[in-house]
Amino acid sequence: MEIYQAVILGILQGLTEFLPVSSSGHLVLGQLFFGITESSLAFNISVHMGTLGAVALVYFADIRGMVLSVLSGMAKTIKRQPVAFESDAHLKLAVFIMAGSVPTALIGMGLKKFEDVLFTSGLLVGAMLLVTGTILWISRGFYRTEKTGTPLDLKRSLIIGVSQGLAVIPGISRAGTTIACGMFCGLDRQTAARFSFILSIPAILGAQLISILESLDQGVQFDAVVIYGTLTAFVSGLMALKLLIKLVHAGKFHLFAPYCWVLGILVVLSTII
Repeated sequence: MEIYQAVILGILQGLTEFLPVSSSGHLVLGQLFFGITESSLAFNISVHMGTLGAVALVYFADIRGMVLSVLSGMAKTIKRQPVAFESDAHLKLAVFIMAGSVPTALIGMGLKKFEDVLFTSGLLVGAMLLVTGTILWISRGFYRTEKTGTPLDLKRSLIIGVSQGLAVIPGISRAGTTIACGMFCGLDRQTAARFSFILSIPAILGAQLISILESLDQGVQFDAVVIYGTLTAFVSGLMALKLLIKLVHAGKFHLFAPYCWVLGILVVLSTII
């Protein structure tokens, strides 16, 4: 992969990570367009790290609150003091994030053995983009405000975690699927979006750690290609994240469905004709 290709793919990753159009699907299509047929999971996850930086920046206050609440809860547990779980919003969020990450990890590890097929099949990407578009379109009937939505709990966290695990499949939008799943579970759109983006943090970190360990075993080093891709993914991801938050709050989340349908149809046709 050339540096200019890494920059283009990094921008593509950043723009599509938070817009509900499947960043992994667009990365696969971009690699196929450039003739990069060899599976490059390390690069894919590295540019995800760039978008992770965007999430950490936007939701820094929540992340800081969760870390402090968890540390405080651990200290109280050691001292055998009561932990006010119900009244500590950040502690509850941290527990729900950890719970939702479990099914994500299990499904992700299960699908990892098929990565050579998942990250090289244009036909699969096209078909899954059609699925993503349908999910987004259905979600238009589930918009709720904070007054009409139901609270986030352990069961809903696990269900959303399952949807994030399935989004490992290129063409299935992680952001689109998890936000829509949250709304299907009764959450208001603001809470669904917030939980979706923060839930991506442990998933991306875990995948990156696995990728680094595997790369070290194989003697693969991260070079300028990965660095440029990660930086451009961070900048474009930050812009896309702020845009999607505004669209979700405005109730225009489902408007990305036609794009997914059109692109999915074009990709499917291009692979079978």
